[in-house]
Amino acid sequence: MQSICLPNGETIPQLGQGTWMIGDSRGRRAEEIATLREGIDLGLSLIDTAEMYGEGHTEEVVGEAIAGRRDAVFLVSKIYPTNATRTGTLAACERSLKRLKTDRIDLYLLHWRGRVPLAETVAAMEGLKESGKIRHWGVSNFDADDMQELSGVPHGGEVATNQVLYNLTRRGIEWDLIPWCVKHRTPVMAYSPVEQARLLAHQGLKTLAQEIGATPAQLALAWVMAKNGVIAIPKTGRREHLRENVGALEIKITPEIAAKIDALFPPPKEATSLEML
Repeated sequence: MQSICLPNGETIPQLGQGTWMIGDSRGRRAEEIATLREGIDLGLSLIDTAEMYGEGHTEEVVGEAIAGRRDAVFLVSKIYPTNATRTGTLAACERSLKRLKTDRIDLYLLHWRGRVPLAETVAAMEGLKESGKIRHWGVSNFDADDMQELSGVPHGGEVATNQVLYNLTRRGIEWDLIPWCVKHRTPVMAYSPVEQARLLAHQGLKTLAQEIGATPAQLALAWVMAKNGVIAIPKTGRREHLRENVGALEIKITPEIAAKIDALFPPPKEATSLEML
Protein backbone atom coordinates (compact mmCIF):
# COMPACT_ATOMS: atom_id res chain seq x y z
CA MET A 1 0.00 0.00 0.00
CA GLN A 2 1.29 3.44 -0.93
CA SER A 3 1.61 5.72 2.07
CA ILE A 4 1.80 9.40 2.99
CA CYS A 5 3.75 10.92 5.89
CA LEU A 6 2.03 13.06 8.47
CA PRO A 7 4.05 16.03 9.75
CA ASN A 8 5.30 13.99 12.73
CA GLY A 9 6.64 11.26 10.45
CA GLU A 10 3.87 8.71 10.98
CA THR A 11 2.75 7.05 7.75
CA ILE A 12 -0.86 6.42 6.76
CA PRO A 13 -2.39 4.82 3.64
CA GLN A 14 -2.65 7.05 0.59
CA LEU A 15 -5.93 5.40 -0.35
CA GLY A 16 -8.65 5.25 2.28
CA GLN A 17 -12.34 4.63 2.65
CA GLY A 18 -14.87 7.44 2.77
CA THR A 19 -18.25 7.00 4.45
CA TRP A 20 -20.32 10.00 3.38
CA MET A 21 -23.95 8.75 3.02
CA ILE A 22 -23.06 5.28 4.28
CA GLY A 23 -25.65 4.02 6.72
CA ASP A 24 -28.49 5.98 5.13
CA SER A 25 -30.30 2.76 4.20
CA ARG A 26 -30.78 -0.14 6.61
CA GLY A 27 -31.09 -2.46 3.61
CA ARG A 28 -27.50 -1.73 2.60
CA ARG A 29 -26.00 -1.79 6.09
CA ALA A 30 -24.66 -5.37 5.98
CA GLU A 31 -22.97 -4.81 2.63
CA GLU A 32 -21.48 -1.50 3.74
CA ILE A 33 -20.03 -3.06 6.88
CA ALA A 34 -18.66 -6.00 4.88
CA THR A 35 -17.09 -3.54 2.44
CA LEU A 36 -15.37 -1.56 5.17
CA ARG A 37 -14.03 -4.77 6.70
CA GLU A 38 -12.74 -6.07 3.37
CA GLY A 39 -11.12 -2.69 2.78
CA ILE A 40 -9.15 -3.10 6.01
CA ASP A 41 -8.08 -6.57 4.79
CA LEU A 42 -6.85 -5.01 1.53
CA GLY A 43 -4.82 -2.33 3.27
CA LEU A 44 -7.31 0.56 3.09
CA SER A 45 -7.12 0.97 6.84
CA LEU A 46 -7.80 4.73 6.81
CA ILE A 47 -11.53 5.20 7.39
CA ASP A 48 -13.00 8.70 7.27
CA THR A 49 -16.30 9.69 8.86
CA ALA A 50 -17.91 12.63 10.70
CA GLU A 51 -20.50 13.44 13.31
CA MET A 52 -22.44 15.19 10.54
CA TYR A 53 -22.81 12.02 8.44
CA GLY A 54 -26.27 10.70 9.19
CA GLU A 55 -26.21 12.87 12.33
CA GLY A 56 -23.94 10.31 13.96
CA HIS A 57 -25.47 7.17 12.48
CA THR A 58 -22.56 6.67 10.08
CA GLU A 59 -20.13 6.69 12.99
CA GLU A 60 -22.19 3.88 14.52
CA VAL A 61 -21.87 1.85 11.30
CA VAL A 62 -18.11 2.45 11.27
CA GLY A 63 -17.92 1.42 14.92
CA GLU A 64 -19.59 -1.87 14.08
CA ALA A 65 -17.30 -2.43 11.09
CA ILE A 66 -14.09 -1.95 13.08
CA ALA A 67 -15.20 -3.91 16.15
CA GLY A 68 -12.38 -6.23 17.18
CA ARG A 69 -9.99 -4.60 14.68
CA ARG A 70 -9.53 -1.13 16.13
CA ASP A 71 -5.73 -1.33 16.24
CA ALA A 72 -5.62 -2.11 12.50
CA VAL A 73 -7.48 1.10 11.60
CA PHE A 74 -6.47 4.76 11.26
CA LEU A 75 -9.75 6.39 12.23
CA VAL A 76 -10.70 9.90 11.09
CA SER A 77 -13.76 11.84 12.23
CA LYS A 78 -14.90 15.45 12.09
CA ILE A 79 -16.61 17.95 14.35
CA TYR A 80 -19.28 20.50 13.44
CA PRO A 81 -17.94 24.09 13.58
CA THR A 82 -20.76 25.04 15.95
CA ASN A 83 -19.46 22.47 18.44
CA ALA A 84 -15.82 23.57 18.22
CA THR A 85 -15.63 25.63 21.43
CA ARG A 86 -13.41 24.61 24.36
CA THR A 87 -16.17 22.69 26.12
CA GLY A 88 -18.14 21.79 22.99
CA THR A 89 -15.16 20.07 21.37
CA LEU A 90 -14.72 17.74 24.33
CA ALA A 91 -18.44 16.91 24.43
CA ALA A 92 -18.62 16.28 20.67
CA CYS A 93 -15.54 14.09 20.78
CA GLU A 94 -16.99 12.04 23.64
CA ARG A 95 -20.18 11.47 21.64
CA SER A 96 -18.21 10.36 18.59
CA LEU A 97 -16.08 8.02 20.70
CA LYS A 98 -19.23 6.44 22.11
CA ARG A 99 -20.77 5.94 18.66
CA LEU A 100 -17.51 4.57 17.27
CA LYS A 101 -17.09 2.31 20.31
CA THR A 102 -13.46 3.28 20.77
CA ASP A 103 -11.31 5.14 23.29
CA ARG A 104 -9.50 7.28 20.72
CA ILE A 105 -9.76 8.93 17.32
CA ASP A 106 -6.55 8.95 15.29
CA LEU A 107 -7.29 12.17 13.41
CA TYR A 108 -9.99 14.65 14.46
CA LEU A 109 -10.90 17.40 11.99
CA LEU A 110 -12.74 20.70 12.20
CA HIS A 111 -15.26 20.09 9.41
CA TRP A 112 -15.23 23.67 8.11
CA ARG A 113 -14.65 27.15 9.48
CA GLY A 114 -17.32 28.63 11.69
CA ARG A 115 -17.58 31.54 14.11
CA VAL A 116 -15.56 30.01 16.93
CA PRO A 117 -12.06 31.59 16.95
CA LEU A 118 -9.42 29.25 15.57
CA ALA A 119 -7.26 29.74 18.66
CA GLU A 120 -10.07 28.39 20.86
CA THR A 121 -10.65 25.35 18.67
CA VAL A 122 -6.92 24.59 18.44
CA ALA A 123 -6.57 24.84 22.21
CA ALA A 124 -9.46 22.40 22.60
CA MET A 125 -7.89 20.00 20.08
CA GLU A 126 -4.56 20.15 21.89
CA GLY A 127 -6.39 19.36 25.13
CA LEU A 128 -7.91 16.27 23.52
CA LYS A 129 -4.43 15.19 22.41
CA GLU A 130 -3.04 15.59 25.92
CA SER A 131 -5.85 13.46 27.33
CA GLY A 132 -5.31 10.73 24.74
CA LYS A 133 -8.79 11.02 23.24
CA ILE A 134 -7.30 11.96 19.86
CA ARG A 135 -3.84 11.37 18.41
CA HIS A 136 -3.77 14.13 15.76
CA TRP A 137 -6.02 16.99 14.74
CA GLY A 138 -6.56 18.74 11.45
CA VAL A 139 -9.01 20.79 9.42
CA SER A 140 -11.33 20.40 6.47
CA ASN A 141 -12.45 22.83 3.77
CA PHE A 142 -9.72 25.37 4.59
CA ASP A 143 -8.37 27.52 1.76
CA ALA A 144 -4.77 28.76 1.59
CA ASP A 145 -5.63 31.98 3.45
CA ASP A 146 -7.32 29.94 6.19
CA MET A 147 -4.26 27.73 6.52
CA GLN A 148 -2.00 30.76 6.76
CA GLU A 149 -4.19 32.23 9.50
CA LEU A 150 -4.23 28.89 11.32
CA SER A 151 -0.44 28.74 11.29
CA GLY A 152 -0.34 32.00 13.23
CA VAL A 153 -2.34 30.88 16.27
CA PRO A 154 -0.71 29.08 19.22
CA HIS A 155 -0.06 25.43 18.27
CA GLY A 156 -1.63 26.02 14.86
CA GLY A 157 1.45 24.47 13.29
CA GLU A 158 0.41 21.13 14.79
CA VAL A 159 -2.27 20.72 12.10
CA ALA A 160 -1.88 17.23 10.58
CA THR A 161 -3.92 17.52 7.38
CA ASN A 162 -6.46 19.53 5.41
CA GLN A 163 -9.36 17.61 3.88
CA VAL A 164 -10.81 19.34 0.81
CA LEU A 165 -12.76 18.69 -2.36
CA TYR A 166 -10.33 17.68 -5.10
CA ASN A 167 -10.75 15.80 -8.35
CA LEU A 168 -10.27 16.22 -12.09
CA THR A 169 -13.09 18.77 -12.35
CA ARG A 170 -12.18 20.62 -9.13
CA ARG A 171 -8.54 21.59 -9.60
CA GLY A 172 -8.55 25.07 -8.09
CA ILE A 173 -6.47 24.04 -5.06
CA GLU A 174 -3.50 23.40 -7.35
CA TRP A 175 -3.04 27.18 -7.69
CA ASP A 176 -2.24 28.02 -4.07
CA LEU A 177 -3.48 25.51 -1.50
CA ILE A 178 -1.49 22.46 -2.58
CA PRO A 179 1.73 24.52 -2.87
CA TRP A 180 1.13 25.91 0.63
CA CYS A 181 0.52 22.44 2.06
CA VAL A 182 3.57 20.97 0.33
CA LYS A 183 5.76 23.77 1.66
CA HIS A 184 4.49 23.19 5.20
CA ARG A 185 4.50 19.38 4.95
CA THR A 186 0.76 19.17 5.51
CA PRO A 187 -0.94 16.35 3.56
CA VAL A 188 -4.11 17.08 1.60
CA MET A 189 -6.96 14.59 1.95
CA ALA A 190 -9.12 14.62 -1.18
CA TYR A 191 -12.81 13.96 -0.66
CA SER A 192 -15.13 13.13 -3.59
CA PRO A 193 -12.13 12.21 -5.80
CA VAL A 194 -14.49 10.87 -8.47
CA GLU A 195 -17.00 13.73 -8.07
CA GLN A 196 -19.67 11.49 -6.53
CA ALA A 197 -19.38 9.19 -9.58
CA ARG A 198 -20.26 11.98 -12.03
CA LEU A 199 -16.78 11.77 -13.54
CA LEU A 200 -17.37 8.19 -14.61
CA ALA A 201 -19.67 9.31 -17.43
CA HIS A 202 -17.09 11.66 -18.97
CA GLN A 203 -16.46 10.30 -22.47
CA GLY A 204 -12.91 11.60 -22.75
CA LEU A 205 -11.96 10.02 -19.42
CA LYS A 206 -13.62 6.75 -20.42
CA THR A 207 -11.68 6.67 -23.69
CA LEU A 208 -8.34 7.42 -22.04
CA ALA A 209 -8.97 4.86 -19.31
CA GLN A 210 -9.74 2.22 -21.90
CA GLU A 211 -6.49 3.02 -23.72
CA ILE A 212 -4.44 2.17 -20.63
CA GLY A 213 -6.52 -0.79 -19.48
CA ALA A 214 -8.17 0.94 -16.53
CA THR A 215 -11.64 2.05 -15.53
CA PRO A 216 -12.53 5.75 -15.35
CA ALA A 217 -12.69 5.54 -11.54
CA GLN A 218 -9.25 3.96 -11.34
CA LEU A 219 -7.73 6.59 -13.61
CA ALA A 220 -9.35 9.44 -11.67
CA LEU A 221 -8.10 8.04 -8.36
CA ALA A 222 -4.60 7.32 -9.68
CA TRP A 223 -4.36 10.91 -10.94
CA VAL A 224 -5.30 12.30 -7.51
CA MET A 225 -2.77 10.09 -5.75
CA ALA A 226 -0.02 11.04 -8.20
CA LYS A 227 -0.09 14.55 -6.72
CA ASN A 228 2.50 15.34 -4.07
CA GLY A 229 1.19 14.63 -0.56
CA VAL A 230 -2.43 13.89 -1.54
CA ILE A 231 -4.58 11.16 0.03
CA ALA A 232 -7.77 9.94 -1.68
CA ILE A 233 -10.82 8.85 0.33
CA PRO A 234 -13.50 7.66 -2.12
CA LYS A 235 -16.77 6.46 -0.66
CA THR A 236 -16.82 2.68 -0.54
CA GLY A 237 -20.25 1.17 -0.02
CA ARG A 238 -20.00 -1.93 -2.21
CA ARG A 239 -17.28 -4.55 -2.34
CA GLU A 240 -16.99 -4.56 -6.14
CA HIS A 241 -16.38 -0.80 -6.10
CA LEU A 242 -13.86 -1.24 -3.30
CA ARG A 243 -11.86 -3.75 -5.34
CA GLU A 244 -12.01 -1.43 -8.34
CA ASN A 245 -10.62 1.39 -6.19
CA VAL A 246 -7.75 -0.79 -5.00
CA GLY A 247 -6.82 -1.38 -8.64
CA ALA A 248 -6.02 2.33 -8.95
CA LEU A 249 -2.86 1.69 -6.94
CA GLU A 250 -1.41 -0.22 -9.91
CA ILE A 251 -1.82 2.63 -12.39
CA LYS A 252 1.12 4.91 -13.13
CA ILE A 253 0.41 8.43 -14.34
CA THR A 254 3.14 9.00 -16.91
CA PRO A 255 3.91 12.47 -18.29
CA GLU A 256 2.08 11.46 -21.46
CA ILE A 257 -1.05 10.43 -19.59
CA ALA A 258 -0.86 13.55 -17.42
CA ALA A 259 -0.73 15.73 -20.55
CA LYS A 260 -3.79 14.02 -22.00
CA ILE A 261 -5.64 14.51 -18.74
CA ASP A 262 -4.70 18.20 -18.67
CA ALA A 263 -6.16 18.54 -22.17
CA LEU A 264 -9.43 17.05 -20.94
CA PHE A 265 -9.48 18.81 -17.58
CA PRO A 266 -7.35 21.99 -17.73
CA PRO A 267 -5.47 23.07 -14.60
CA PRO A 268 -6.39 26.44 -13.04
CA LYS A 269 -5.02 29.61 -14.59
CA GLU A 270 -5.79 31.85 -11.62
CA ALA A 271 -6.77 31.75 -7.98
CA THR A 272 -10.35 30.69 -7.31
CA SER A 273 -12.51 30.30 -4.23
CA LEU A 274 -12.33 26.93 -2.50
CA GLU A 275 -15.11 24.65 -3.72
CA MET A 276 -17.16 22.49 -1.36
CA LEU A 277 -19.81 19.79 -1.58
